[in-house]
Amino acid sequence: MNIAPSQGLLSATLILGGARSGKSRHAEALITALPAPWIYIATGRAFDDEMRERIAHHQASRADGWLTEEEPLNIAACFNKYADKPVLLDCLTLWLTNLILDGCDTALATRQLIESLKNRKAPAVLVGNEVGLGIVPENKLARRFRDEAGLLHQQLALHVGKVLFVAAGLPLTLKDQQHQNTGPLMP
Repeated sequence: MNIAPSQGLLSATLILGGARSGKSRHAEALITALPAPWIYIATGRAFDDEMRERIAHHQASRADGWLTEEEPLNIAACFNKYADKPVLLDCLTLWLTNLILDGCDTALATRQLIESLKNRKAPAVLVGNEVGLGIVPENKLARRFRDEAGLLHQQLALHVGKVLFVAAGLPLTLKDQQHQNTGPLMP
């Protein structure tokens, strides 16, 4: 069964890459090319000093014009709240970590996220860490996280209009339906 893409999903971009690959910088450049204000949905939680420093660094490096929503769990509500403004979500894998650690239903949260993207009137960029390229983790929780991250990224890649992979600061286009009228998305 084919799913017809909605305009909101077609205008969404998924950016994947490794740690320090340049994916967040590229995502910010895509969003800031649009008229401000821009919404930054930050999913990270500051549980320790190192994470507090990382969050402060990200905040300090953003240009004027950003409005930040600190939301570790209910990102679908943020996408709905700001449906008419360009939104950057950074990052999906921190969001997934929060869901798993809080005992949330990750499949339901993923469906809610996709539904929220369908109704958007402005572009959205979602950033996630590609964690499935390394060795198999040695513990059950880490393997679950790796597996669920892969499934989350596959679901989003199936539905959004554009998917990029960033390595060494260079974006590689994996999918681009934003500029095509080629019919329905693949099943």
